[in-house]
Amino acid sequence: MHTFLPGRVVFGAGALERVGAEVEALGVRRVLVIATNSARAAADAVQTQLGDRFAGRIDGVAQHVPTEAAEQSRTQARESNADAIVAIGGGSAIGLAKAIALTSSPQQSSATGGATTEGSVGGGGVVVVAVPTTYAGSEMTPVWGETAAGRKSTGVDLRVLPRVVVYDPMLSRGLPVKVTAASVANAIAHCVEAVWTPKADPFTEVVAAEGLRALAGGMREVLATPDDLDARGKLMYGACLAGSALATAGTGLHHKLCHLLGGTYNLPHAETHAAVLPQVARVNASSVPQAKARLEAALGTTDLAAGLFDLFQAAGVPTSLRDLGLTEAQAEEAARTFQPTDNPIPVTEGLVREILSRAWAGTRP
Repeated sequence: MHTFLPGRVVFGAGALERVGAEVEALGVRRVLVIATNSARAAADAVQTQLGDRFAGRIDGVAQHVPTEAAEQSRTQARESNADAIVAIGGGSAIGLAKAIALTSSPQQSSATGGATTEGSVGGGGVVVVAVPTTYAGSEMTPVWGETAAGRKSTGVDLRVLPRVVVYDPMLSRGLPVKVTAASVANAIAHCVEAVWTPKADPFTEVVAAEGLRALAGGMREVLATPDDLDARGKLMYGACLAGSALATAGTGLHHKLCHLLGGTYNLPHAETHAAVLPQVARVNASSVPQAKARLEAALGTTDLAAGLFDLFQAAGVPTSLRDLGLTEAQAEEAARTFQPTDNPIPVTEGLVREILSRAWAGTRP
């Protein structure tokens, strides 16, 4: 069974100029703009495009969507009577917009045609227009996340799925190579895990393999020429596919480990993927031989786990949790507290300890 998710994608260099028209087509009246600090110039441009529809702005966001920040933003959305959000930035900006959409009142929205059905797209009230500037892929998924008291909670709800996604490769052209590589590692994790979750199917496998091909190729090109617009476009295309694969296949052992490490120990989200993914692929990939072969062909390797590790190392992304600030004792603690999840092979404390021990040390698969 495969569910195709609704949504509109606008893709191309200069597509930022279309945001105002896309918002107008949704029929919304009051638009809140959320932007990361690095996207302020783009947010200024969108604010101008919105004209009388502009209802306020939130500049600067935090990783993992802390509950305190989410509550403040929800209050601002209510007080400004916002019925739409334009989120400009990476996964943190889009995640904050999702947090607002998840809990907003149906009466706030003029864009849903009165629809208030739980779980319907836009049924939560506020609708989201996403303008990604990194390769996180969150813009293509109905997955939300929020962190409170050192614990990250995640869920799936169609109300948070962006109605429109505007991809403009020019917005990521100046993204530093180090940040680019980490963000691409995050997107690659979406592709790889999408082939072995319980909801994986032939559609997600094809999308995931093509996404990995575009991401790996784009990463190598950006390492050689960081401002190459075609390469940046290839990465955004790959991120779009990666997010689509994740959206329908869901998450499994890898992502749940990363959420635990990020939410509990405040590790950087994107970099954590690069350290953990090769170790999870090492134990899981052989359980899905056809998908493994497709991903290896897309990556240009004969060993998926080792190929991922080598790609991340060549890109300068840390492949060790120790380098990200996690202590060995914390890695052991995480292994003890991790809750088993669906996986091609049984998830035992011993398996998790092995994965995290190798990820902590940065051992090549």
